[in-house]
Amino acid sequence: MVFQDLIIKKRDGRELDLGEIEYLVQGISDHSIPDYQVSAWAMAVFFQGMNRREIRDLSLAMARSGDMIDLSSIPGIKVDKHSTGGVGDKTTLVVVPLVAAAGIPVAKMSGRGLGHTGGTIDKFEAIPGFQVEKAGPAFIDQVKRIKAAVIAQSGNLVPADKRLYALRDVTGTVESIPLIASSIMSKKIASGAQAILLDVKVGQGAFMKDLDRARELARTMVEIGQGVGREVAAVISDMSQPLGCTVGNTLEVKEAIDTLRGHGPGDLEELCVYLAARMLRLGRRFEELAEAERWVREALKNGQGLTKLMEMVEAQGGEIDLGDENYGLPRAQIQHLCLASRSGFICELNAMQVGLTAMHLGAGRECLDDRIDHRVGVELCKKVGQPVKEGETLAIIHAQNRELIPEAIAHLQQAFHFSEEEPQAPALILDCIE
Repeated sequence: MVFQDLIIKKRDGRELDLGEIEYLVQGISDHSIPDYQVSAWAMAVFFQGMNRREIRDLSLAMARSGDMIDLSSIPGIKVDKHSTGGVGDKTTLVVVPLVAAAGIPVAKMSGRGLGHTGGTIDKFEAIPGFQVEKAGPAFIDQVKRIKAAVIAQSGNLVPADKRLYALRDVTGTVESIPLIASSIMSKKIASGAQAILLDVKVGQGAFMKDLDRARELARTMVEIGQGVGREVAAVISDMSQPLGCTVGNTLEVKEAIDTLRGHGPGDLEELCVYLAARMLRLGRRFEELAEAERWVREALKNGQGLTKLMEMVEAQGGEIDLGDENYGLPRAQIQHLCLASRSGFICELNAMQVGLTAMHLGAGRECLDDRIDHRVGVELCKKVGQPVKEGETLAIIHAQNRELIPEAIAHLQQAFHFSEEEPQAPALILDCIE
């Protein structure tokens, strides 16, 4: 087989058969196909697309290019969750303990953040002592004992996707729905869960800016999962403004704990309840969504979710002090107020701008090798729909370096937009595809 023929075939809009896709993935994995040819093929896909069968075959072939996690020794239906990435998205820290508290096992592998979006592993690493690296047997054993574990992705999980993604990132082919969907689903398939809930973000702070394209991505991923025997549902949620009131690793961990104690931000609690209820349905714990939501809300009130988080943290070597105001989490040395320059109502809060502010303070990475500072970030005091008076605090900047504060203020001032009339807050949950 000559790889140039596969490039030409896809360039001309024809479909690749299973053998050709497996040859492609093997060549990406073992580097027998050079970068320039893989990049040319990715560009052909960017313009010509792939049909559902091709995308499913690509996802499964990439999943099999490295380690396949076997969760069969864990009793029950194993449920996983994935978010396409957003600003202030700390839902995993709330949802996984709630689902595990209901007896549904969650064996989750997560990644680190890049750019303006935060990574789940970075947030867990903000907890003093928390170990995100666990060998396979220890990972499985923890899920058997307490129903939940969140660890960093293993080194040989879906190696074909790692190389393909790196090439897409530097060749302008990231925004291809077939390649996005196969990238996400190959990792979820390799991770071994029988049921998967996808949280597809849409809006200024998300990868997907357009609702129609977000729906297309969601449907594609649901069909991929179902095509390989997994039960999959996709929730489409708003990311036009940050989720919750904090952006930055330690700040988000604190907010997640607040939510599990029953006094978190309303939007974060709403989304977490909905996601957890959907996962409980996928795990066959409840038949009706309303019944599952009632159970989750009760678990927030009676502390079952918080108890499970504390079990997870202890099992992975971390320490949280519930008696301390900041839960024993590290705190930035500087808290600087960003004040409103005028009065009115907040009509827009640009999530991308807030995420970039936190990244420039040190909470995120511009490159994969960048070191992050878990302590820094942005605490929002006003969100869309709320009134504000001139001179009132819009946000609190948590920083370690005073020299970065003027730029952070400038970014935040650009993120907040005002109107004379009270606007309607955006809907949070926009659709669910099953």
